[in-house]
Amino acid sequence: MAFWDSLRQNRAAQFDSGSAASNAIELTRRRPTVSLTKQGAVSGNLRVNLSWKMRTSDFDGRPRQSGRLLRHPLKFFQPEPVQAHTRAVANVDLDIGCLYELADGSKGVVQPLGGYLGDLNDPPYVKLSGDDRFGSPSGETIFVNLDHRDDIRRLLFFVYIYDQTPAFDRTHAKMTLYPGNGPRVEIELDERAPEARSCAVFLLENVKGELLVRREVKFVYGFQGELDRMYGWGMQWGRGFKADAS
Repeated sequence: MAFWDSLRQNRAAQFDSGSAASNAIELTRRRPTVSLTKQGAVSGNLRVNLSWKMRTSDFDGRPRQSGRLLRHPLKFFQPEPVQAHTRAVANVDLDIGCLYELADGSKGVVQPLGGYLGDLNDPPYVKLSGDDRFGSPSGETIFVNLDHRDDIRRLLFFVYIYDQTPAFDRTHAKMTLYPGNGPRVEIELDERAPEARSCAVFLLENVKGELLVRREVKFVYGFQGELDRMYGWGMQWGRGFKADAS
């Protein structure tokens, strides 16, 4: 009984505060916000990375080995992951995107779909590094130039599944913020929404000069237009397509 009590305590501590040893802050339902200003992370480039993996049991149906669980009881709580670029999950194409609103009122989107890659040194001061269609370990990354933080009103970072079967219920996706200074910030897409196609992950807002990051993790069954309506961006949307991968 003491073993399980200890396990619960350890899991709760990680849930509340993240892992200090790994220099990370985990945003959760109980701890949804963090101030980049108070962390001293208000200059340079903020790197926002999307990565994901899938559970092998979702595809091959292989039973777990009871002997292995007896030797390593903590493995019971850990699904067996495979990298998202393996053959089993090649049909899953997660994309990162960002809705932006600048201080002058201009609005738009940075995303792979439509080739809206943004710009780092000119408005919107947000740039997508590229489109990863095969789930490489490095994932997809958006950069934000925080030297222009006074020009930014709010940024909504989101994830969507492009033109494939919804699989958020089987996708262990994570968005990680890497400021130029201070600990990284991690947000797990740990809710289960099997039919969802998009998810608003976090909102970065400039509130009276303070940069605040707020966890959202809100799944919707549509695409960017539905996220737009949820957060009141007021943009016009049409169906877009990607060019064929070479």
